[in-house]
Amino acid sequence: MSQISSSLSAAPAVRWWKPLLFLAVVVVGLWWVKWQPYYFKALLASETHTLGRSLLADQSPHPLQAAWQYAQTYFLAVWKAAVLGMILGSLVQVLIPRRWLVSRLGPGRVFGPLLAALLSLPGMMCTCCAAPVAAGMRKCNVSVGSALAFWLGNPLLNPATLVFMGFVLGWQFTAVRLFVGLVAVLGVAFAVRKWAPESTPQQLPDLPPDARPFLQRWAASLWTLFWQTVPVYLLAVVALGAAQVWLFPHTEGAVGDSLWWVVAMAVAGALFVIPTAAEIPIVQAMMQAGMGVAPGLALLITLPALSVPSLLMLRGVFPARILWLTLGLIILCGTLTGTLALMWI
Repeated sequence: MSQISSSLSAAPAVRWWKPLLFLAVVVVGLWWVKWQPYYFKALLASETHTLGRSLLADQSPHPLQAAWQYAQTYFLAVWKAAVLGMILGSLVQVLIPRRWLVSRLGPGRVFGPLLAALLSLPGMMCTCCAAPVAAGMRKCNVSVGSALAFWLGNPLLNPATLVFMGFVLGWQFTAVRLFVGLVAVLGVAFAVRKWAPESTPQQLPDLPPDARPFLQRWAASLWTLFWQTVPVYLLAVVALGAAQVWLFPHTEGAVGDSLWWVVAMAVAGALFVIPTAAEIPIVQAMMQAGMGVAPGLALLITLPALSVPSLLMLRGVFPARILWLTLGLIILCGTLTGTLALMWI
């Protein structure tokens, strides 16, 4: 009898240390990669009203050279966040109780996408760095809508980016980005529900507990996640570095205030890949070169939201039709935003 009582008293200790460890990794990792650097970056933006040069500035017009230049610049900017995203995406699978995630973010949870969007706010990650975490959540049976809300919420609802945008582009741009971002994140999450039939929590099978040691399970999750996401991520970034020669015109005044350019920039932004908040100097530089406000607003929505690399990184955990639908809805949000700007400005 005493053995039974002692085992029961020890059980909670086995459960609670894992979420606490996960929370510690989140706080320390985000403080190092995001929170502290962004605090000083916000102070600099408030004084200079700029975030530096556009990542597209001074890029070679030759595709191969442009690919090499952009890959160097991009990975230098994101490697810390990319490593943190891989660590969190693997740890969520072994440290957070699966049933706890399903009970709050699983299929059938009406407010799951809203909770997931709120959980994305501290992350402040770009779409590619948030993708491994979203993949890890999906492997824990988090619903498609909730995982999409978390993934899209990281870049579109990023509080630091909104602050940077207010100081650099003006608070009117920030208000539009915040409103459309909320509509896009929650709209996509709820729209995909009828496109992705999922099992309810009661129908999910009871998986036998994994008896392997913690470090062994984490290593296995990290290795699997790495091979499913990183190689295609690297190749896609290099390919888009070459494609920027055609996606973004380098001639001053080439991008005007017309519906054609609104659609073109919405599509180009949805395909291209950038680090966190890089859309701000890109749009600032292109508008200074003559781009209209309407295509600029379209870029501010679609450029950070997703990209070809991040879509490819999630191909194994989301149905293809959901990824295509998400891409189409984000392009639609950017196009509608730019179109309304054409009508009102």
